[in-house]
Amino acid sequence: MQWCVFFLTVMAQNYLTACQLYEFHYINENKTWTEAQQYCREKHTDLVTVTNMKDMKRLINISDGDIKEAWIGLYDQTHGTRTWYWSLPGVEFNQSETNWNPGEPNNYGSEGENCGIIWKEANPSFKWGDLSCNEKKNFICYDENNSSQKYHLIYESMNWTEAQSYCREKHTDLISGLKQLKDGEVNKGLKFTAVNSMYIFTGLFSDTWRWSDGSNFSFRHWNLQFNNQRKNSGQCAMTVFDNGGRWRNENCTERKPFICNDDDSSLILIKVNKTWEGALTYCRDHHHDLVTITDSDEQRLVQQKAQFASTPFVWMGLRYACTLDLWFWVSDEVVSYKNWAKDEPMDDCDMSGAMETGGGYKWSKKNDLEEFNFICFK
Repeated sequence: MQWCVFFLTVMAQNYLTACQLYEFHYINENKTWTEAQQYCREKHTDLVTVTNMKDMKRLINISDGDIKEAWIGLYDQTHGTRTWYWSLPGVEFNQSETNWNPGEPNNYGSEGENCGIIWKEANPSFKWGDLSCNEKKNFICYDENNSSQKYHLIYESMNWTEAQSYCREKHTDLISGLKQLKDGEVNKGLKFTAVNSMYIFTGLFSDTWRWSDGSNFSFRHWNLQFNNQRKNSGQCAMTVFDNGGRWRNENCTERKPFICNDDDSSLILIKVNKTWEGALTYCRDHHHDLVTITDSDEQRLVQQKAQFASTPFVWMGLRYACTLDLWFWVSDEVVSYKNWAKDEPMDDCDMSGAMETGGGYKWSKKNDLEEFNFICFK
């Protein structure tokens, strides 16, 4: 167990720069959106897909002050089917698990109703409805870092995009998902009788925008006027750096710089069976480190590699420190995101974390001496 204590004290010194599962590449050439897409697919993976605020901050850091705007991989399928999403990244909309009020969604009115609401009357069911995103309403924020008060009813009226921005800046995001809306904590301490309208915005929204690489990520970072300008001819999205990186829709034939990404360029599956420490040593000798997973988007990228393993599990850089009674990532990242299998982990010494290579790709604790394939950061 001395190894665990020693390792925890030195790993911050050895790994000051966190590994990334994908790379962003700014291309300072003016091209149409379609030309930019072709370039990225030929030389990298695709036009950039932005999955959460962490990605957005990395994207903003690309700018050196001279870059004003750049194409990203989001485009509008104007004749495509509208799809419902939740604002909070990682919460997927499940068509079989909804709570629509009878007759909803009805998409009423000439401009459509593309944002989700619940009614003012507080009740355990919290039936859903749809409303124009341009309406100004009260809304509920979710705060994943506040264990004493996860939900916050905001009595200031804003349109849906403004409400989303407010929640992301001051909390985590708009309340999202059936699980959150059915959480008994929502009714505790929130004064629904004090709101000034019948409707309250949630994190539910629908649109026809899609990512170039075919992924279904729900993250959007539009400028605050987007709901009013979306009727113009702009069917391709760009990020505007002097506006906090917020996105604007633009005519796809305009010529602009652009950003490509390499989704899994930093991951490699090693189809050799080793113990956990053997896998750790191999990754550090030949690449960088055993893989770390800090959110649901990184989980998806890792499981895309894991599915090709020849063992039922693959080792990750997740270790249990017996003397300190905690799980830690060898890259010094905090274990905040978790994807443990049911009833896991029952903490025990000489155990490390492995991901199953099928099913739900859940995590399990495994004895260090078991031998599996593993995934390294390059």
